Amino acid sequence: MTKESSAPRGEGDRTPPAPSRFRKPPLWTVVPAAAALGALAGGVYGAVGTPQYSATSYVLVVPTEKSDPAAALGFATAYGRVASQVAILGDAQVWAGVPAATLKANVRTSTSPDAPMISVTATSSDASVAVSMADGVARSLVVNGSHLQTSTNVKVLQFSRAVEPTDPVSPSAPLAALVGGSAGGLLGGLGLLVRPKRRRTAAAYGSVPHPSASESPSHSPQPQPQPETV
Repeated sequence: MTKESSAPRGEGDRTPPAPSRFRKPPLWTVVPAAAALGALAGGVYGAVGTPQYSATSYVLVVPTEKSDPAAALGFATAYGRVASQVAILGDAQVWAGVPAATLKANVRTSTSPDAPMISVTATSSDASVAVSMADGVARSLVVNGSHLQTSTNVKVLQFSRAVEPTDPVSPSAPLAALVGGSAGGLLGGLGLLVRPKRRRTAAAYGSVPHPSASESPSHSPQPQPQPETV
């Protein structure tokens, strides 16, 4: 009967640890996972969200005999900036059939640096309400401009009435899913770039013994040669 050797095992004889049941997924999976999550969220939003309709009315500012085109362009820019206040103070909410807070939140105006024209755009879940709001704010600008014509020397006219939209301006479910997937993938990639890196410890590379400062060996005195006696 042979006895098992009781000699200590070397480092090369160590058995590898058993694989864990659940392993951490690799980092590259963060980007496709974020893209898939964003696409799912965008698709759900596009499917269950209320469609929004947009209508635009145009107002034109023209100079009188006592003014010039440059003045008309300047007044058009000024009217475009104060359109929401003019609409709230005027009868725009009565003509549109919505409260003043709705006009202020859902009506936007823009002007052109080359033409004295103001575009009034209204957005609503009802296409007819969007038309009423755009035309109501435009009409309020025309009335206010007529009252100030003697002092401004410009005329404010409604150039074009709003047309009732047939298609919503809100994105459809496929488009919302595409936008959500792109945004999710972008955020996932940025998250990988800015994630804090783990600090590498000395144990990961193995401990390297440092040379210890040992005392220099003391030199023992050598015996001196004795003179020979005659």
